[in-house]
Formats: sequence, C-alpha cells, structure tokens
Amino acid sequence: HLVESGGGVVQAGGSLRLSCEDSRRAFSNGAMAWFRQPPVKERAFVAAISCGGSSTKYRDSGKGRFTISRDNAKETLYLQMDSLKPEDTAVYYCAARPTRYDLADSESEYDVWGQGTQVTVSS
Repeated sequence: HLVESGGGVVQAGGSLRLSCEDSRRAFSNGAMAWFRQPPVKERAFVAAISCGGSSTKYRDSGKGRFTISRDNAKETLYLQMDSLKPEDTAVYYCAARPTRYDLADSESEYDVWGQGTQVTVSS
C-alpha cells in the first residue's frame, strides 16, 4: 500500500524529490526508509527516519546529498536528492516497519514495500 513517485531522468549534478504515499492510512505507526537497487546489484539501504521524523540515518554515499523527511499529516515520505551522480541510478523503494521504531538499515527489517520508482542520472 506504499506508492512511490517522483523518479525520472536527470543530468549529473541535478536534483529530484521522491515521494511515497501510504494508501491505507497506517503511515505514522513506525519507522520508514528508502532503499535502492542499481542495475544487476542487490537492493541497498539509503536512509531511514523515525516515526515522528526527529531522527534520521543515512548510508555514507548519501550523506550531505540526500535528505529523508516525512509528513505524517499527509501520510507521505520524501527523499530529496541533490548533487546526483550517475552511480545513483537505481530503482528506489520506500519501506515501512509498522509498530517498530528503531532506524533499521537491513532490508529484512521492513515489512511493507512500494513498487519502486526509477531514477536515472546521465553523465
């Protein structure tokens, strides 16, 4: 019941903002995260955010360039991506772990997933 949007094609150095909406209105109950899967690679952690939005965690490659945030009133999770690089090209997924609040960075810790949105960064 998570639906991502905002992906697309952008030149290196550009920005994109991904959104993830919860269609079942269970959004605020737990930590959420973004993962990504580059071509022919495993899915990997990008960033996580606490239930209330006050705590965040980032993969090293995204620190200083990516910002995760959430608006519980709108039941929407965001990922602002700046200074994009070709190696950021991937399918980006949002994920939720209802009723659990720590900022896990393992794929297996998340129970609910979106269908993914493609981000392509051209050089």
